[in-house]
Amino acid sequence: MTIQKVSWYQFDICIETIADACLDKNFSGVYGFPRGGLCLAVALSHALKIPFLQRPKPGSLIVDDVYETGKTLNQVLEIKDITAFVWFSKVQPSWWNAVQILESKDWLLFPWENPQCVEKDKNLFEISRFHTHDD
Repeated sequence: MTIQKVSWYQFDICIETIADACLDKNFSGVYGFPRGGLCLAVALSHALKIPFLQRPKPGSLIVDDVYETGKTLNQVLEIKDITAFVWFSKVQPSWWNAVQILESKDWLLFPWENPQCVEKDKNLFEISRFHTHDD
């Protein structure tokens, strides 16, 4: 497994990029999916001076760290008037926005994650996304 380590500096650039793209929008607040989207949502709440939301709602900015299978972000697809951003998208965005599009399938290690847990985190992700529970 190849690991791509992401830095806090890159995080700051991501926040600036999303904030700049959203300056002219009037959001009801910002919601970030646990866990990876929470850091983005808190930073964007401050940068855009909008409320941090406990759950997504119409007219909000929705953020997450990575779009890989769509399982997480597709949960908000039917909410009216949202704007969705991910830091990294591993597929070409259709209805959401991406700060960066990755061609590779590298595992991303974000600055808020524990490097000693990267293998465990990857395995848990794969189980939650790619394995069915048809016992």
